[in-house]
Amino acid sequence: MNKITRRQALGTTAGTLSALGLLGAAAHSATAASPAPAAPAGTVDEVFQGRRIQISPATGGGHHGGHHGSDLPTVRIDGRELHVMRNADGTWISVVNHYETFADPTSLARAAVRDLQGAQLAPFAPMGGAA
Repeated sequence: MNKITRRQALGTTAGTLSALGLLGAAAHSATAASPAPAAPAGTVDEVFQGRRIQISPATGGGHHGGHHGSDLPTVRIDGRELHVMRNADGTWISVVNHYETFADPTSLARAAVRDLQGAQLAPFAPMGGAA
């Protein structure tokens, strides 16, 4: 006769309780969320260290021209555009800091706010063209 060991029983119980806890947490967070209107995926509008950060997803036309592609989001700090670039490995850099990479445009924009230390962004004019 095949008997279950105490270790197997405890493992099964722990796994079941973990799954139930995760389901309960997901259900709670879904019902606790405020019914705010849904923003388009990838949209950010927040205030960080007193500066307004706005990130809009790529529209397909590309505000950077054909050179960098059209898959770049528009990142603004206090209404001024922050030029961003995506590296081949998927990380992000900006004109404020080319030497540090970031996992996403939001963390990149927050780092730019810290690096600016209250200064305003200057208009960016790419090489070989006017802004």
